[in-house]
Amino acid sequence: MSSHTPQLFSIVPGSSAPIYRQLVDQVRRLVVGGQLAPGDALPSVREVALQLAVNPMTVSKAYGLLELEGVLERRRGVGMLVASGQRSASDAGERLALLRPTLERAAREARELELDPGTVLSLFKDILKESP
Repeated sequence: MSSHTPQLFSIVPGSSAPIYRQLVDQVRRLVVGGQLAPGDALPSVREVALQLAVNPMTVSKAYGLLELEGVLERRRGVGMLVASGQRSASDAGERLALLRPTLERAAREARELELDPGTVLSLFKDILKESP
């Protein structure tokens, strides 16, 4: 039923962020980045739970929060869709806000490893230049 690749979502089990929050953040990034467009169907709660080996209630909680925020809408007989009011953000501030938690985690790790900020920034610049 779903046309999405099995790799639509991924979780980081050891992360301080709860799994449902990781899923919420990923959906937001996919919508803002344009990888998920208005009207696109998301995999079912059951599909995602099986794929990630997590409790279906966790996936349901993430989808429910995204529905409350207006990012997703429930369509009878179809499931969860990206809400029609969503658009990929050309607003750099919104995209940066989505990146900030990842950069905060990286900065925390760099401090824990007692790395020089200049060296870390240089590495990050190199990584940004690499092809995906």
